[in-house]
Amino acid sequence: MSTDPRPFVASVVAAQVLVQIGAFALPALLPGYIDRWHLTKTEAGWLIGIFFAAYVAAVPVLVALTDRIPARRVYATGAALTALSHLGFALFADGFWSGLLLRAIAGVGWAGAYMPGLKVIADRLEGTTQSRAVSWHAAGVGIAGASSFVVAGLLDSVSGPRAAFLFGGVAALAALSIAWAVMPATSPPRKDTHALLDFRPVFRNRAAMAWIAGYTVHTWELAALRAWGVTFLTVTAARLGAPAWMPGATVLFTAAGFVGIVVSVTGNETAQKHGRARVVLWAMTAAAGFSVLAGWTTSISLILATALVLLWNAAIYLDSSALTAGTVQAAEPGLRGATMGLHSMAGYTGGFLGPLGVGLMLDLAGDNALGWGLGFGHLAAVTLTGLAVLRRLAR
Repeated sequence: MSTDPRPFVASVVAAQVLVQIGAFALPALLPGYIDRWHLTKTEAGWLIGIFFAAYVAAVPVLVALTDRIPARRVYATGAALTALSHLGFALFADGFWSGLLLRAIAGVGWAGAYMPGLKVIADRLEGTTQSRAVSWHAAGVGIAGASSFVVAGLLDSVSGPRAAFLFGGVAALAALSIAWAVMPATSPPRKDTHALLDFRPVFRNRAAMAWIAGYTVHTWELAALRAWGVTFLTVTAARLGAPAWMPGATVLFTAAGFVGIVVSVTGNETAQKHGRARVVLWAMTAAAGFSVLAGWTTSISLILATALVLLWNAAIYLDSSALTAGTVQAAEPGLRGATMGLHSMAGYTGGFLGPLGVGLMLDLAGDNALGWGLGFGHLAAVTLTGLAVLRRLAR
């Protein structure tokens, strides 16, 4: 194998882009599905959130298994389930319950692909090279997540919503092929004898748990904005009218995602110079402030609403790579799979609660400034609580 890790890292990142490209088709097309399937806002939140709940249930087993069997086996399973879920959604989903089941399968699929793919990179590299590779991995996933909005919107406008999910299924199969070709066929050496689901050694690692706490509220807030951002901009445009020059909501949210990618990579480089704790403090404080303000703009100005969504999204992404790199580097080598499994499990628990919480607030207070103000604004309390826990554990 070449000593230059860049082709290997690029191949794994490319696979992650392909397996992730359909992940946010449903949030991108959510306004149409709410109308077509006559969903309440809480049901819509469940359809988004169940992806994260299924991920939480599956990821401790699937990622911890990468300490024992070749990661590419786990990854192939995840990519295959991702393809199954997207193809099933395109061909068979016809309402809340069938959609819920297929979205749950998608969550299990992502559990088998996301952190196992990252662990393959982390096991091969060390130090600054490892940290930068983790950052580029996060950027690749971010590129796919951002692109999924505009891709889904474009395919929907040309061939209907099913086309967006068909595309995601085919892309996941391509990711499986790439990963099987480049990922190691052997397991990393085992350096411990801990039980498969024994996370007690990870809980005793205070440094790792500090970053995991931060990642939990980070994903909570990011999932809420990703789930409801397109719907928020769509209803705001319908309420206030949109200038002729302004792109549609899926294009705007893709732009927000790409801004987030740049900010994420920049944030990791900034953390190398100024310290991760400082960057996380800046990012979470700013994100809390924008979340308090954003929802109320739905009755004021579409341009202002869009600007705040972009700024809020950027603040969330600022500490994304820094948090994950912090967990990776704080993990004990023989427990890296278990540590990253707990990192994802805790983070995606927040990812389940975020979309559901916004939906509940909208059902309680209405699709108006109060509902959106509370739906987005309550996330500030979540973010600041997580920041306090992180700083306490970091001591």
